[in-house]
Amino acid sequence: MDSSGKPSTAQGAQKVTIDQGLKNILSETPGRCVPYAVIEGVVRSVKETLNSQFVDNCKGVIERLTLKEEKMVWNRTTHLWNNTEKVIHQRTNTVPFSLGSPDDGIAAAVRVVRPLDAAELNLETTYENFHPTLQSLSNVIGHFISGERPKGIHETEEMLRLGEAVTGVGELVLDNDLIKLQPPKQGFRYFLTRLDYDSLLRQQGNSVRLWRILTVVFGAAACSTLLYILWKQYHRHRASRKERSLLEEFKEQQKRRMRELNVEEGSVSPSSCAVCLSRERSCVFLECGHVCACVQCFDVLPEPKKCPICRATIDRVVPLYNS
Repeated sequence: MDSSGKPSTAQGAQKVTIDQGLKNILSETPGRCVPYAVIEGVVRSVKETLNSQFVDNCKGVIERLTLKEEKMVWNRTTHLWNNTEKVIHQRTNTVPFSLGSPDDGIAAAVRVVRPLDAAELNLETTYENFHPTLQSLSNVIGHFISGERPKGIHETEEMLRLGEAVTGVGELVLDNDLIKLQPPKQGFRYFLTRLDYDSLLRQQGNSVRLWRILTVVFGAAACSTLLYILWKQYHRHRASRKERSLLEEFKEQQKRRMRELNVEEGSVSPSSCAVCLSRERSCVFLECGHVCACVQCFDVLPEPKKCPICRATIDRVVPLYNS
C-alpha cells in the first residue's frame, strides 16, 4: 500500500494487446471495460505535438521544464558544507496522445487520459545545463557569514517523445467508439512508464523488499533499544534496592553497637565515626564517596577493606579536614 491506501504495485493487472480486435473484446466485456489492465504501446500524437525548446527535430507529447537552485549550506551540527537543491520553477505542458501498436499496419490506439496523475512517469532528459553563480569577494564573505553559498541554477527539459515505447496500467474502457486508458476506480494505482511491464514489476518488487528489510532493521533496532533501556532500569532499580537495604542494615548495626556500649543515641554526634562512635569522621572512601569513619578505624578494617555502609571495595582514601 502507498500513503493514499492504494496497492503500490501493478501486479495482477490483466495484460491486453493493442490490435484490431481490442474494440470488439471491450464491447463484449461487462461494463465495456477492464478494471485493471496493462497496455504496452508506442506514443502517437492525436493532433498537435510539442517541440523541444532546445533540441531540433525533437517532438513529444509531455514536456517538463525545471529550474533548480543548487547551493551549499553550513551545517552547524556537523560543521560541514552540505549540498542542497530547491525547485524554484517547474512547468509541465501536455497534449492529447495515444498508445498504438508498434506495427504501423494496425490502426487501433488507446487514448491516455490524465497522464500526469500516473505514477512512475519517468520522462527522458532532452536538455540539461548548469548556470554557475558569479562570485565576487564581497559575496563570498557574505555567504560565509550567512552560512549559504549559492552554486548556480540547474536547468533541465524532460519529454515523453513520439515513438517512445510506454507501458500503461489502469482502467481500460470503451467510451462510444474511443478506447481509453484512465485512472482506475477500484483503489488501484495508475502507472505510465517507459519500462516494459516485467521491468516495472521487478522494480516494484525490489522496492517492496527494500522497505521490508528497512522495516525489519528499524524494528529490531527499536526492540533492542527498548530492551536495553528496560535492562538498565532493572539494574538501576536493583542497585537502588540493594543500597537502601545496606543502609538499613548499617543503621541497625549502629544501633546494636550503641546498645552494646551502653551509649544513648542522642548523645552521639552526627559526625562521629560509625565504627567506634567516639572519634570524628576524618576520611572519604573512594569510589563510593561515603564519609563514615575515622582513619584509625579504617586502618583496622579487615582486608579487602570495604565501606561499612555500602560494602563497596575501598580503592583509596582521601583525608577529610574539618575547619
